[in-house]
Amino acid sequence: MYDRLLNLASSALTEKEFRQEPSNFWNEPYDRASIWKPCADRKPSTSRGRHDQSNGYILVSANGGLNQQRVAICNAVAVASLLNATLVLPRFLYSNVWKDPSQFGDIYQETYFMDIMKDEIDIVKELPPDLKSVEIEAVGSLITDSDIVKEAKPVDYIRIVLPILLKNRVVHFLGFGNRLGFDPLPFELQRLRCKCNFHALKFVPKIQQVGSLLVRRIRKYDAANSMLDKQLFGKFMPSLSYKEHEVAKGPSKYLALHLRFEVDMVAYSLCEFGGGGTERKELQTYREIHFPLLIERLKNSKPVSPTELRKLGRCPLTPEEAALVLAGLGFKRGTYIYLAGSHVYGGKSRMQSFTSLYPNLVTKESLLTHTELAPFRNFSSQLAALDFIACASADVFAMTDSGSQLSSLVSGYRTYYGEGHAPSLRPNKKRLAQILSDNSTIEWNSFEDRVKKMIEEGQRIRVRGFGRSIYRQPRCPECMCKSQ
Repeated sequence: MYDRLLNLASSALTEKEFRQEPSNFWNEPYDRASIWKPCADRKPSTSRGRHDQSNGYILVSANGGLNQQRVAICNAVAVASLLNATLVLPRFLYSNVWKDPSQFGDIYQETYFMDIMKDEIDIVKELPPDLKSVEIEAVGSLITDSDIVKEAKPVDYIRIVLPILLKNRVVHFLGFGNRLGFDPLPFELQRLRCKCNFHALKFVPKIQQVGSLLVRRIRKYDAANSMLDKQLFGKFMPSLSYKEHEVAKGPSKYLALHLRFEVDMVAYSLCEFGGGGTERKELQTYREIHFPLLIERLKNSKPVSPTELRKLGRCPLTPEEAALVLAGLGFKRGTYIYLAGSHVYGGKSRMQSFTSLYPNLVTKESLLTHTELAPFRNFSSQLAALDFIACASADVFAMTDSGSQLSSLVSGYRTYYGEGHAPSLRPNKKRLAQILSDNSTIEWNSFEDRVKKMIEEGQRIRVRGFGRSIYRQPRCPECMCKSQ
């Protein structure tokens, strides 16, 4: 699709090898990024107050993968506070998609979580004996995602859930995917969400230790003791002994890329990616097997052409497009790039254009030995936690789909703890589609200018807007404090 542009990019990268100027995108472009400081764990000046007696117990069985479950945990904390309820340590539903039996304590430090939140809400590991025998569905205490609308408001929980809680002393949220909106919400509930996400959820030592090893294998240098790294690694801060430091060869910095080009994402998008009839047939078969509801919906709606979908910015970025963006931003051919995520649709052949421009591409599978990865195999959420660490700790984090949960949570974490020195790159897919529509005629200098302006626009320092995710955009009074 982009042979001409890829050739221009290759020539431009070759020329850059003979120049000394680095890409400006290794750094945050705005000094104002550093005036926002973490403070969701501060003692509130006004508190909602904790009552002597709880209204009952909240059970949560969260669906999805690691990042969806993380959001569900923190939303559950806010709902427990809203309803003056005791939260039972959340459980994770087994998914036929993720195929991971991991529970809370396999990923996060249970005692640490409970200790950090103890002054805000009561959290217990299990129901008291007198409630364990209650048939929750039979008594009407099972709350599914069909009972609570997406992005529900506090009044919905007061109206629907509180009467059940007061009557039965227990409610069980099953699924709990995106079931609490971001606005309007009381200040203290927003602060609790931030405190939960940025302070209370620490990965277990097993994940921290291997995450530290992973980052050390990429950077191969004595990592700076940044606030970001301290939060991610705890006592396993990456470091090298003097002898190791003498012989270590490798980059002093790296870029992490979350390339959302897995088969499920590609198939669901309904876009086309240059593979012709074979690709169309393969993706349609995948949709029929894995997305039957999508197929039914398509039967009753007006079709939108793949070309129109691309113009609207609804198509996942291909590996070729991601490489062109990085080249347009001035990242040199020798840049070390950590690739996060699952298997790229099309495999090595699809990545060939990318690796021809950026050969220093690494993954957790290439950096860790079989033995080091063994404890995480068959546990997709634990593997995703390693990707979270490698992306959050990177000198630059680049995403191809800013709507994905991993990209949202990682970029928010970097904003919160990055001290203004943790840039994230967000392409605007609609604008990029406009730029790439001229791929047969556009000159490289013009392509560079337009891509740089697109990314710079996404890096502007903005306070969280109404309805925006507090996990992705924590620059707001509920989460962060603005220094003078």
